[in-house]
This record gives sequence, C-alpha cells and structure tokens, in this order.
Amino acid sequence: MESQLKKQRNSFTSSIGFVLAAAGSAVGLGNIWRFPYLAAKDGGGLFLFVYLILALTFGFALLITEVAIGRKTQESPLTAYKKINSRWGFLGIFSFVVPFIIYPYYCVIGGWVMKYMFTYLAFQGSAAVQEGFFGGFISAQWQPILYAAIFAILCFVIVYKGVEHGIERYSKILMPILAIIVVFIAVYSLFIKHTDADGVTRTGLQGAAIYFIPDFSGLTVKKLFTVVLDAMGQLFYSLSIAMGIMVAYGSYMKKDVNLGKSINQIEIFDTGIAILAGMMIIPAVFAFSGKDAMSAGPGLMFITLPKVFDSLGKFGDFIGLIFFVMVMFAALTSAVSILEAITSSMMDKFKWSRKKSVLVMAGTTFVLSIVVCLGYNVFYFDLKLPNGSVGQILDIFDYVSNNILMPIVGFLTCILIGWVAKPKTVIEEVTLNGEKFGRKTLYVIMIKFVAPVLLFIILLTGFGVFQ
Repeated sequence: MESQLKKQRNSFTSSIGFVLAAAGSAVGLGNIWRFPYLAAKDGGGLFLFVYLILALTFGFALLITEVAIGRKTQESPLTAYKKINSRWGFLGIFSFVVPFIIYPYYCVIGGWVMKYMFTYLAFQGSAAVQEGFFGGFISAQWQPILYAAIFAILCFVIVYKGVEHGIERYSKILMPILAIIVVFIAVYSLFIKHTDADGVTRTGLQGAAIYFIPDFSGLTVKKLFTVVLDAMGQLFYSLSIAMGIMVAYGSYMKKDVNLGKSINQIEIFDTGIAILAGMMIIPAVFAFSGKDAMSAGPGLMFITLPKVFDSLGKFGDFIGLIFFVMVMFAALTSAVSILEAITSSMMDKFKWSRKKSVLVMAGTTFVLSIVVCLGYNVFYFDLKLPNGSVGQILDIFDYVSNNILMPIVGFLTCILIGWVAKPKTVIEEVTLNGEKFGRKTLYVIMIKFVAPVLLFIILLTGFGVFQ
C-alpha cells in the first residue's frame, strides 16, 4: 500500500520546474516591502553585504537541509521529520502550524494587493493617494473579505490542480513575467527626477547610491548586531525557510535532479529579485520624498508608493498597474506554496485525496482570514507584543509565526540534523547521484554550530530580550 502511494505521489517534471516553483515561493511580499525597508534603515550597502554573506551561509544551510529532508523522506512537513527520527515527529507539527497560521493573513494581504491592482486597472490611481484610502479600505467590514476570498480562490484552483498541472505550470508562466516586470520598474526608477516644494532636486540614481553604497556613519557594535539580526530575520521571508514549504517542495523533487545545483539557482534567483525590489522602491521613494519617507511594512507599498505613482501623472497609473500586477504575482506564488505545505501534510498524514485535503485546508484557513479582516473593525483592539510593537489580529498571527515558531523550527531542525541524525543525512541526499557538494565543510559547520546559535538569538529577540 505504501509503495503504491509513493508511485501516485506527484512530482515536478523538471529541475527548472522545481526551481521556479521554489523561487516563486521565496519571492513574496517579504522581498518586496520588507527587504527595501530594512536596507534603507540599516545603512544600504552595509545591509546588502551582511545579507549576501548570510544568504550564502546561514540561509543556504537551512534551505538545502529542508529540501533534502523532503526529497529523502518523500513526505510533507507534518510527517517528514518522524521519518528522519521516530522521536522527532513533534517537529513536524510545528512545521505544519507555521504555514497554517501564515496562510490566512497572507490571503488578506493578497486581497489588499488585488484591491490596488483593480484600482489602477480602472485608472483610479489618484483615488489611492487620498487621505484615509488604505485605512478606510482595511477597516471596512465586507470589502476586504471579498478581495481576500477572490485571492484565496485563485490559490485554491492552482493547488487543486496539483503539482505538475497547477503549481509547476503556473510558476513557469508567472515567474518569468514577474522577473521582467521587476527589471523594468527597477531600471525605470533609476531615471526618475523630482524637484520638491523647497526647490530640492533628487534623482533615482542618488537613491540607488544610498541603497548600494555602505553607510558606516555612527556604526557601533550594537548597530552592527541589529543589522545582522535584521538580515537573518529577512532570510526567513526571502528563502521560505522554517515554514514547511521547502520540505513539501523537496518531496516532489525527482531523485535524479541535482539537488545542490537547484539550491544554488534558487539562491541566485531569490537574492537577485530581492536586490531588484530594493532598486524598484528605494530610488523612487527617495527621489520624491527623501530618505526619511521609507517606512516599514504595508505603509511603504500601500501609502508611500501610490503617492510616487500619482506624481508621474497619467503615466503613473500605468506604472502603478504594472507594479501591483507584479506584487500580485509574487503574493500568489508565495501563497500557493504555503497552502500546498498544509494540503500535502493532510494528504500524507491522513491519506486523503488532494481534492479533500485542499477543500478542508482552504475552507478552514479562510474562516481565519475572515477573523483577520474583522480585526480592523468588529474585533479591533491594540495589543503590545513582547518585541515592543503594538498590533491587531494580523500582527499577532505574524508575530507568533515569524518571531516565535519559525526560529523554533529552524533551531530544532539544526539540532536534529546537526546532532541527532547527523549531517550525513543531508550530505548523502545531496550527493545521491555522485554529485559534488561544494560547500560541504561550510554546511557541517553551519548546521552544527553557527546556525543554531544565530537562531536562538533570533528567538530571544522575538521575546524582547534585546529590546
């Protein structure tokens, strides 16, 4: 029976299919609004330098570990860890809970993106910059639920169609288009020029210089520590690690695919898009509003950038539409991967069909999406979180998943592979067909010693220890 189920398991038809799907998961909203904000806040080129080092070491170790676990066990996150070690099945539960918490609020934010995309499609970009447009929309009772529902239905359809005919097929279409749009807007941003009311002229190229040239002014050990922590935290978003996603996608990877090469390609694609996201946003925002206009989270995308587009006149509506179409693609590919992680877990754990699994998971999580939407009106409240921020229901979901559970999953994965099952578990899978593991020594050092320490520090930060 088990062997029959293995034969029926879907798989990516090609290496490029896996890479584009995995990169689609990695290239999400975190890359587009969080990466540029952190880069602007943490000294531009200094943040980029630290991020690249960590991506090639810390991020690489966690990414290749999760993909290898998935391919080795041919199981989804909920059941894969138990196959590695029978006493570590609890880690699979953590890996399932993370995407289960993230997906509902991701659909809500995806609905916000869709609202703006349709606004620009109707050539109503000027409405998007009106005072209170964003706040009025998210605090409305039914409209956010409607847009979240449309976004969730799109995700449902793609996951329902399966790996080959759904996730892989749509990734092969969406990711190249997304890459082209990102490059177009990034290049366009460099040539923006604006003179403000005080007669000060700023250009996109000046903004790019802030982005790429390291700023060491006032750099202290404490500030450098903050930059490192920010870069590590961003890697969770950028590489979709500690979410169960890469375990699920790894389980769909064929055994004859060069795993190490595929991981390298994902790193290049994702890091490239993240850097280009900064090029899209930082030069444009700097040209129109100066460096101080960079703000965290949704404010940058839904409030600041529409003002930039509006300043461009009628052409701004076109640029705004192209931008939000790109963001929509990025949000959709990421949300699909999150839904797939929990859907595949149900299929492997309970031997449910894909149809039943995706119906149950999509339905259950959408109920939570409604709760998140109502968190800005009916269920509105402010709660101070341990990391010092104040938030509503969406922020609580985000805090629990990203600041607490994901570092725990990453840390325990390092302990499992580094000390219990030993690094050979992953090394054997990477070199399965005689391939070379170019960063093997680095991998062993990272998974056993460096990564667990860094992840524990991130966890302590989430609990507010370093506030």
